[in-house]
Amino acid sequence: ALFLVAGICEIGGGWLIWKWVRDGKPGWWGFIGAVVLILYGIIATLQASHFGRVYAVYGGFFIVLALAWGW
Repeated sequence: ALFLVAGICEIGGGWLIWKWVRDGKPGWWGFIGAVVLILYGIIATLQASHFGRVYAVYGGFFIVLALAWGW
């Protein structure tokens, strides 16, 4: 569940910043995107295992989530 939440935060935060910079959305879009990306960094630390293992497994979740987001 933490991988899913982390992935949504990473992709969603990046998307909000993308919309702010590239599509001229208001500044609060960028601010919320930054907050969501910070949450992504915090959520990743909630895993009980070693950072390298967690990050490697999360990479697979991120790829699947990114493809789903793009679709």
